[in-house]
Amino acid sequence: VRPEESGGGDVQAGGSLKVSCTASQYAFDNCHMAWYRQAPGKERELVSLVVVGGSTTYSESVKGRFVVSRDNPKRALDLQMNNLKTTDTAVYYCAACGSEGQFTFWGRGTQVTVSS
Repeated sequence: VRPEESGGGDVQAGGSLKVSCTASQYAFDNCHMAWYRQAPGKERELVSLVVVGGSTTYSESVKGRFVVSRDNPKRALDLQMNNLKTTDTAVYYCAACGSEGQFTFWGRGTQVTVSS
């Protein structure tokens, strides 16, 4: 049931990277899902909230640069990150089934490192 992230890596500032989250069929079809990130020494931050059957919202820090999309056949929630900044360096986590601040299922995270 735990979501699973993939696709992290190293990229230069200004570049793009996509991370993906695969979830169980139940979670993908019935649950709100979200992308969070945690930078070294900082608190976990909500990046994007995907409301089941509804809207997607983004934090101010990524709005206009990051885009979330659903790949239904793969049960995947993709996070396309464009115009990356060094401040985007963090471990990115996928979460499912819950609401902002309180999700039941968490992935192990994938590291994204943006260098200048």
